[in-house]
Parts: sequence; structure tokens; C-alpha cells
Amino acid sequence: MTTRKIIIDTDPGQDDAVAILLALACPEQLEVLGLTCVAGNVPLDLTTRNARVICELAGKADVPVYAGCDRPLGRDLVTAEHVHGRSGLDGPTLPDPTMPLQEQHAVEFIIDTLRSRPDKSVSLVPIGPLTNIATAFKNAPDIIDKIDEIVLMGGSHFAQGNVTPVAEFNIHVDPQAAEIVFRAGVPLVMIPLDVTHKALVTPARNAALRAIGTPVGRAVAELTGFFERYNPERYGEGGAPLHDPCTIAWLLRPELFQGRKVNVEIETRSELTMGMTVTDWWGTTGRRPNATFIHTIDAEGFFDLLIERLARL
Repeated sequence: MTTRKIIIDTDPGQDDAVAILLALACPEQLEVLGLTCVAGNVPLDLTTRNARVICELAGKADVPVYAGCDRPLGRDLVTAEHVHGRSGLDGPTLPDPTMPLQEQHAVEFIIDTLRSRPDKSVSLVPIGPLTNIATAFKNAPDIIDKIDEIVLMGGSHFAQGNVTPVAEFNIHVDPQAAEIVFRAGVPLVMIPLDVTHKALVTPARNAALRAIGTPVGRAVAELTGFFERYNPERYGEGGAPLHDPCTIAWLLRPELFQGRKVNVEIETRSELTMGMTVTDWWGTTGRRPNATFIHTIDAEGFFDLLIERLARL
């Protein structure tokens, strides 16, 4: 089995935490070259802290963590403490990290890594706003053709929005960055709300995570339990959508998902629809497809995978 080399670009976030843990639990399939942090769910000083907390929880303090952009390209930062709590990782009580933050800027790490590796040997997994990725593309356009694939969590179509009536949070925070990434020509897999709202942490699934019986299992149950409190009040659902781990699950077991190649454009002009992912589902515009839009998930298979792999940590 070939080990896939990835960089996870993240703004932890409870669901980011679960995604990172899932990736770190699968070293035979995924080699995490580094975690690059961006401002998003909470400001950058907290996302860099949280990423290191997660690595230490997993017993993987050797994974390098880099601080990236602390604000979007052209807008004020919008955060989501009302969802994730003041720390971004509210729920469990986890110790402050002792592992160091790398001195190199996250954008420089992305550029240097892609330049130093063979072509098409590294995939990017952005699970927050796309500011770091877009900045790397602007500063070093030569790296664009070297990327194997981008697998991102963001956007929506039939599911509409979760931060505005039509916009998903990650894209809405930095739509200018998203526009750059979606127009770059890199093979792109999009994990939108249409999928993640089908991957619900129900009480039974939360109990199964807790029943793993390890510090990681208990922490994940507490993370997802906190996250769950917000969503039924808003959506009336029987659990919380577990957004970001779907990207890692797609890398591990793509057969759990179904997708469709479509054209996706990012709204960057209208404040009414800012950050909307305008998805040409029926091919009416004639624009060339630029993304594989994942629209279906085997939720039971996803949670079986999550529980089985997290039990390894």
C-alpha cells in the first residue's frame, strides 16, 4: 500500500481535531508532513495552540505545526466561538501543549515542501478558510502544477449555508482565497455541507466513541458532545454534523462516498451572497468542471471507520 503524503491546513475546531486524529491514526496510509494553521473558527493564536494540543493527545508530538495567515485576504476575520466555544476546543479538559511551534511561516512551509518533493507527490487537505493555500499560490504560482490533489471541506449546494442563507463558513470567511484556489486548475475534491450534514454524531455514535475507552476516545466523545449542543437548536437534527473528518475518510476509503464533476464558482462581490459556492449541477453554463463535488456518504461505514481507527491511538 502506498502511503499518501499530505499537509493538513486547519483552524481547530472540534471537528478539525477529529480529522487530525483520524489522519494521525493511519500512518500506513497517510503521512502527515505538517499541520499549517490559519485563523478561522478562532483566531490564529488559538488555532496553533489547538493543533499542538491535538498532536500531543495523539502521542504525535513530532508532527510539525506552523502558524500561517491571521486574517483573510481582503476582509475582516469572522470567527465561530458561538459554535466551538472560546478556546475552539471546548468540551474536554486538555493540557496546554509543550511541543514547540515551528519558526517557519505556514505559507513558506507549503511552498518549500512542494518545491522539494517530486511532482504530484503531496496532497493538500484544507479544512478551514483557504487563506494559506491561496497565499502560497499567489507567492509561488510554480507550485500549483506540483500538487497531486486538494481535498477540502467547504461549500454547499442543495444544503445551502450554515453561516449565511447560502454560504458555508470556511468559504465565507475568505471567499477571495477560495476563488483563487478553485480557479487554480488543481484537481480538487470538495466535501460540502451536502455530505457532512449526513454524517451526524447521534447519541449512540457518541456513546460508541466514548466506549473506545482510551484518552483519545473520551476526548473525541467530549469534543463531539460539546459540538452537538449547538446544532439541534439550530437545525433540529438528531446530532451534530461531523464536517472535517469526512476529508480524511475520503482519502482512506473513497468507496464510502459518491461525487460528481461540476463547475464551482465563488461569489466574491455581493454581500447578500458572499462566499456562496455557485455549483453548475446541470452543466447549464458550459463552464469546464473544476471540482469533484461529493454528495453522498455511507454514514454507518464512515463512523465504523472513525471508531476503528481512533482506537489505535
